[in-house]
Amino acid sequence: MSYPSKRSALSIAVLFACIAAGQAQAQEAAAAPEAKPDNEISFNAAVTSDYRYRGISQTRLKPALQGGADWVNNPTGFYAGTWLSTIKWVKDGGGDGSVEWDVYAGKRGDIGSGFTYDVGGLGYIYASNSLPTSANTFELYGQVGYGPATLKYSHSLTNLFGFADSKNSQYLDASVNQELGEGFILNLHVGHQKVKNNDGANYTDWKVGVTKDFGIATVSLAYVDTNTEAYIAPNGKNLGKSGAVLTLSKTF
Repeated sequence: MSYPSKRSALSIAVLFACIAAGQAQAQEAAAAPEAKPDNEISFNAAVTSDYRYRGISQTRLKPALQGGADWVNNPTGFYAGTWLSTIKWVKDGGGDGSVEWDVYAGKRGDIGSGFTYDVGGLGYIYASNSLPTSANTFELYGQVGYGPATLKYSHSLTNLFGFADSKNSQYLDASVNQELGEGFILNLHVGHQKVKNNDGANYTDWKVGVTKDFGIATVSLAYVDTNTEAYIAPNGKNLGKSGAVLTLSKTF
């Protein structure tokens, strides 16, 4: 039996060391998260069985088509976007227009110790709505997050959605979006709307739902309810009544 020379043994050892180092580097590369570009633009589209905003149906308990676009600068956390949805409530209120157009911008980031923040402004535009008090609304908002939970405060700098003398209205809400495993996310939400100088329009809303991304689309199913009967459609339906809302959406 022949034995390898010392030089051969050393060469084999070096070869195995190089292979091991290459495997380690490959594993590190696979484990490292993909670096995000400085600027990202995304688009979204959705169809929902009922457009509920803060618990109140915007579509007379009927389906809606929705879509938008978002830009974010990852190094700074600055972002801006726009979003649109079909609606019915403006015409039901005696005005004109069947589309809500939102425009927003803000900044988000980390506070430290696991806390995050999100501050910005949001304009709701109802072109040529022709209501006695314009439906166009602008709010400032601030949000603090920790893990899956967020607490958000919104404050209107204009009249709120057509309510007269409602400047400085407020909305406070808390949400939890907790992963359940297998791609399912539990969605919990509770909020309280205070309409300045319109106490009869104040109410609390809540939601319990679940969301899952199936790749081809994201499916959300939620139970939504409020404690108000002040928001009534011309056909007599309570727009804040309890109900199930099914939404299919896609971001690309």
